[in-house]
Amino acid sequence: MKTRAPILLALSLTCMWLLLNNTLAIGQILLGLFVSLLMVFRYRAMRPLLPRLRRPQMAFLLLWRVFVDIVHSNVAVGRIVLGLSKRAIHSGFLEIPLDLRDPHGLAALSTIVTSTPGTIWVDLSLDGATLTLHVLDLHDEQAWIDTIKQRYERLLMEIFE
Repeated sequence: MKTRAPILLALSLTCMWLLLNNTLAIGQILLGLFVSLLMVFRYRAMRPLLPRLRRPQMAFLLLWRVFVDIVHSNVAVGRIVLGLSKRAIHSGFLEIPLDLRDPHGLAALSTIVTSTPGTIWVDLSLDGATLTLHVLDLHDEQAWIDTIKQRYERLLMEIFE
């Protein structure tokens, strides 16, 4: 079976290389391309399951939502850390039922949840049906469940399933 070349992965790795080196020198661009292409093709056998993007255009909406939520969460967590919150803070664990089964979608969801200040992905059940999440300021469990399912999981299912 012939598989497509993961050019986007190689380009992404090259961009990260250039950002980390803080340069656009031609030598660094060529070195970044060489190393990233070498890595992508050399380690291809270790990644037998390639993602199948059904609606990749939805990723832009997802990225925008994640960006907005990260900004809002940074402000909320900053208020808590600085003691500016007027109400009591109750942290806790929350179990969220998941319909998403694609491993790439689950990986993206874990990155989104962990990147958002005030939340962290704690566990995924063995059957993949339940996510355990820790929330710094947990007042309304149903609101968190709805946020994860409607803002993120639904879009990830459209993209990957």
